[in-house]
Amino acid sequence: MTGTGGTTALGSVTAPAVRYPRVRTVRRWFHGWGPAWLVMIADVDAASILTGLESGVAYRYDLLWFLLVLIIPLFFIQEAAGRIGAVTHRGLGTLVRETRSPTFSLGLALPVALADIASYVAEYAAIAIGLGIFGVPIYVSLPTAFLVHIGLVARGRWVWLERVLLGISAVFIVTVATALLMRGVVSNGSVVVAGNPSFGFLLAANAGAVVMPFMLYYQSSATAEKPDATVRGVRLGTLVGAIVSELLMVAFLMLGAGLPRGTDLFTSSGIASALATVGGWLLPYAFAVGLVAAAFLALVIISLGSAWGLVEALGIPRGRAFWVYTLESVPAVIVPFLFPHPLGLVLDLMVLLVFLLIGPGILVGVIASDRKLLGDQASRGLWRFAYWASLAAVVTCGVVAVV
Repeated sequence: MTGTGGTTALGSVTAPAVRYPRVRTVRRWFHGWGPAWLVMIADVDAASILTGLESGVAYRYDLLWFLLVLIIPLFFIQEAAGRIGAVTHRGLGTLVRETRSPTFSLGLALPVALADIASYVAEYAAIAIGLGIFGVPIYVSLPTAFLVHIGLVARGRWVWLERVLLGISAVFIVTVATALLMRGVVSNGSVVVAGNPSFGFLLAANAGAVVMPFMLYYQSSATAEKPDATVRGVRLGTLVGAIVSELLMVAFLMLGAGLPRGTDLFTSSGIASALATVGGWLLPYAFAVGLVAAAFLALVIISLGSAWGLVEALGIPRGRAFWVYTLESVPAVIVPFLFPHPLGLVLDLMVLLVFLLIGPGILVGVIASDRKLLGDQASRGLWRFAYWASLAAVVTCGVVAVV
């Protein structure tokens, strides 16, 4: 039984509480883990999963090297966003509004929010596909997903929500690993870099899937919510999350490798039939659990990042973000009923997100290098170079795809 004043009651004897400075230091490192980890795993959303599958179907393992290289820009870009939140205790939308202008901040956040609505459509459609493999009809799966999605945030307890989302991320990782074990490794020739437009387009789509604009808003704002977040903790969580998220993308590429060209990736029956052919009857169900977990996790994280970015840009209290969060999702849950296959546009969405990243990406780089705001934690030297080189590399992939 713990008493006041830092003492522990042992019967009638009161003894000083034992404190372990090293344990407290380790715990402080992990205060930034939650937002960094969650935003990285949420990055592997429905659109990213289908991009990975399509890459495997089209080129087997030829794009695997590129997915591993993307760990580098993913880490450096997201580390800057998390460091901003940890040091300033303000989200990106707030900082842009304070250092530039409310109009500029809104002009930056609004296009991202509109693009995020398209992402919500993809997440809801993926949930319908995943649950459809279990025989759950769309008129049951989508309303249920919407109510759970809104209900989680309605509770308003961030610590509780973060724990729930961390549990979902664990389910996602375990089921994907299980599915890959069932699938096994397929034969592949020498890895090549093709010069055709299709290969370049998939490079851009995978680059768009690695860093999405909502991620910058989410990680800075969620980290700012943690008063004890440390830069070291942010970097550790971001590094581990970057590695794991790209390994997950590799896993989906490997799941897609060897599937027949023309495989229908946008319906429950199409995915289930293709996966059962190469991995047995249980593989589609393992994949379905992972797909639903990934899509739901992304749905919550993207919605929060988008809503926080908007209310911060407008100078509205964070408590009002729930209404933005809810209203953004209403049209997204309706679209899959009206258009049965909205996921067919996900590759185009991934390339579009590369260009929407430019504005927020530049602002994050500028703010992260501002010594007036970040002091000794401001980017300099190799850290600054690595950030700008990473952002330029991701944007260049998008430009190459459309030229």
